[in-house]
Order: sequence, then C-alpha cells, then structure tokens
Amino acid sequence: MTQSFPLVGIIMGSDSDLGIMRAAADILTQFDISFELTVVSAHRTPQRMAEYAEKAKSRGLQVIIAGAGGAAHLPGMVAAITTLPVIGVPIKSSNSIDGWDSVLSILQMPNGVPVATVALNAAKNAGILAAQIIGSTHMQTAEKLAAYKQQMQEEVGTKIEGLKKQWPNSFDTPTK
Repeated sequence: MTQSFPLVGIIMGSDSDLGIMRAAADILTQFDISFELTVVSAHRTPQRMAEYAEKAKSRGLQVIIAGAGGAAHLPGMVAAITTLPVIGVPIKSSNSIDGWDSVLSILQMPNGVPVATVALNAAKNAGILAAQIIGSTHMQTAEKLAAYKQQMQEEVGTKIEGLKKQWPNSFDTPTK
C-alpha cells in the first residue's frame, strides 16, 4: 500500500528533464513508495530551491532525488541546505557537453556536502537507491526490493538458457 504522504522528493531543474526523471517516479510507483515531483531550479528559482530543501525533512521527506543538466548545481545546492540524503541524476541536456559537465558537477562535491550520484540519465537507478534507503528501515520496501532483484536474476537465467539452446557448445557453465 502506498504511503499517505510523500517519502521521496523528485525535483528537476526544468520540465524538459521530465523525460529522464519519469523513470524515478515509475520505479518508486512499482515499489509503492509515495513521492512528489516538481521543478525546482537552482538558477531561476533560488529562493524556491532553498525553501524546498529547508522544509523537506519537516514535511516528511526521507530522500531527495535531484536531476539537473548543464552546470547541474541543483543536487549540490540542495545537499548543502538539507540533512536528508540527496541523489543526483546528471542529465544530458541540449546545452550539455555530452553530459560530462553534468556528471562532474554533481560527482565532484566538496567534502562535507555529499551527493550520491548515479550514471548519466539513470533516474531509474536513483529511484532504486531511494527505495534501498527507505528499505533500510521499512521491511515491506525491503521485501519488494528483494523480489525485484530475484526477478532480475531469473530473467538473466532465462536468457542464458536461451543462448545455451542456440549455441550449446559455446558455454562454460560455472561450477557450483
């Protein structure tokens, strides 16, 4: 059952980031974790960003996922203000240098202001990491994560069996 109040805040610097950030919302929905999703720009709405970060914990949020492209200041600035875990999603935007500017901007935070950083455009992984953080104290979420990982393992096993059928002599099966 989904929580009655949001546990995860998903924020992005622009609504143009929604195509990427939607994956975080989708995976949180799969794990029945409530979230809120909104635009909070570090550069265009700095007061909104500061207020969001300052009030996030008192509003019941446990994790913030912040996606940003280009200079990608949003995750780090939010992490500088809140004590909640912040997961940064670097986004390859239209003004980006192949996404490296966003990756490095989020990844290279100074000591004292950590931001967990996922791969470029990997909002799904950010959602899974947020679920793991929540699952560290919420048993139902932990059980759903375990089932998700088991399902991934089974899917790979099915693919291996299919490859073995197609090329039966090309596999070195690990011993148990």
